[in-house]
Order: sequence, then C-alpha cells, then structure tokens
Amino acid sequence: MDTDPDMLLHATSLRRRLLVWRGGAVAFFVLACIVAAWRADGGLAGHAPHLVHLKLEGIIPSDEHENVEALQKAADDASVRGLVLEVSSPGGAVTGGEVLHDAVAAFARRKPVVVSMGGVAASAGYMVSAPAARIFANRSTLTGSIGVILESPDISGLLDRVGVHVDQLVSGPMKGQPSMVQPLSPQGREMLQGVIADLYGFFVNVVAQDRHMPVDRVRQLADGRPYTGQQAVALGLVDQIGSMADARKWLIATTHLPDDVQVADIGPTATRINWRRWISGIVSGVPGAEFLLKESTALDGAVAIWKL
Repeated sequence: MDTDPDMLLHATSLRRRLLVWRGGAVAFFVLACIVAAWRADGGLAGHAPHLVHLKLEGIIPSDEHENVEALQKAADDASVRGLVLEVSSPGGAVTGGEVLHDAVAAFARRKPVVVSMGGVAASAGYMVSAPAARIFANRSTLTGSIGVILESPDISGLLDRVGVHVDQLVSGPMKGQPSMVQPLSPQGREMLQGVIADLYGFFVNVVAQDRHMPVDRVRQLADGRPYTGQQAVALGLVDQIGSMADARKWLIATTHLPDDVQVADIGPTATRINWRRWISGIVSGVPGAEFLLKESTALDGAVAIWKL
C-alpha cells in the first residue's frame, strides 16, 4: 500500500474538492426548487389570502396558452381571492381573444375580476375585458371597436404589369379564396363575408351576455368605431372612470381583504420579458404595418383589432 505523505495529502485534497462540488450541486438544486416555488406561488405569497394581477399588453396572438394556464392555476388556488386584469391592447386574433375571454369568464364565475384599461383596450382587447365584474377606464382610454376584420393582399395587378402569370389549381371554387395571386371572386367575397358575419355575431353575443345588454343594443354600438372611456361609461360598455389604483381598491373592498394585501403578478410577463409583444406594441403604431404584425404575432385568420 502506498503511504507516501504527498500521495495521502493529494488524495485528501481530492476528497475535499469532491465534497465541495457535491455540496454545491445540492445547494443549487435546493435553490432551483425555491425559485420554482417562488414563481409558482406568485413570489412565495404562501397560502395567505391574496390577489393576483395579470397584464395583457400589445397585440393578442392566436396562441394564448401561457396566460390561460396562469388564469386556470390562479382560479384553482384557494388562497387567491380575486384578479386584477390590466388590459392595454388594440386587439388581435379572434381565436386568441376568444380563448382568453373564456379563461377570464371561467375565473370570474369563481372569483371576482376587475379590469383596469390602459390607453387602448379595443376590439379583442375589449372582448377579454367584458366578463369582469367591474371595468375601469381612463377618460382618454380608447375602447369598444367591436367588430372583425379579414383581409388578404391581392398582388395580381402588379404581377400582370411585370408579366408574371400564376396558375392556381384548386379542388373547389372556394378553396383558393382569398388568394394573393388571384382577384377575389364574387362567390368568394360572399363566402368570406358570411364567415365575418358569424364571427361578428359571436362577438356581439359575448358582449351582450357579459354586459347584460340587449343584443340589438350591442349591435347598434358595434359598428367598429372606438369610444373614449367617458363615452363608453355612458354607453354601458365600461362601468367607471378610474385608475389601476381605483380598480385595486374596488377589488380589495369586494373581497373584504386588508388594504395591504399582497397582489402577486401571474402570466408570462411576471417571469420574463415577452419581446414579441414588446416589439408588436411598437410596430402597431406604424401605419401600414398590419402585415408585419400578422407575421410577428402569429395572427392567423380573422382579427378583431382597432387600427389607427
């Protein structure tokens, strides 16, 4: 057996290093579990009664599974007593608006929801706000714009000018409608208008049901125009002029919680920067950028959006 003092010292040093690395790995694992619990419980809010805050901003994409999951998880959490929904969106995909609306409505059937509208909460942005028990808006908020858009660029005229002809083979007369390389046919226009009418009817019925208004009255208001917060209050689309602080106070009073109750952020914006939403929020103010918005935010199909 090798009993060289130098070898024994070296072996002892290696064992100490191994213990240090193992200890560091265990500490890292424990820290990771703590961080995961922090995020899952809204910053280690514990199980004390508290409120949650979800911020929806920018263009609403077709896929909203992260926000939907956050709402479902908060609804199932017995320590969560209510939701402050902050909406700053001109709208977006009808599908995304529908899915978010249904998630907010499901939450609202179990716990109170209050909405605080930012500078704009229009079209699909208004759709997701409608299920709330109370909607607050600033006087200058632009909201409403109830309606649906389906648009497709037609570059067939440009192709004709440059001498390019595109043969488009389809399985049926409606399969190629709309098309970028062929003009929209009268039959195609009628078909697509029927799709828009159906989606529009869905939007109107949602607002009528959530806001407890006659369908005919909502149709009178739903010609696509936006309303200021002040106008929306008078029309019954918004409940009250007020700020985020006012909305939070209302929810605290409704849930009978103390004034210093914790309000935990939930959703993707609570844990990371959503660069796609941030970029789309900037691009949305650029005239003629609708096509870019569709690409950057995955707006598939019809959209419910207010465009300046």
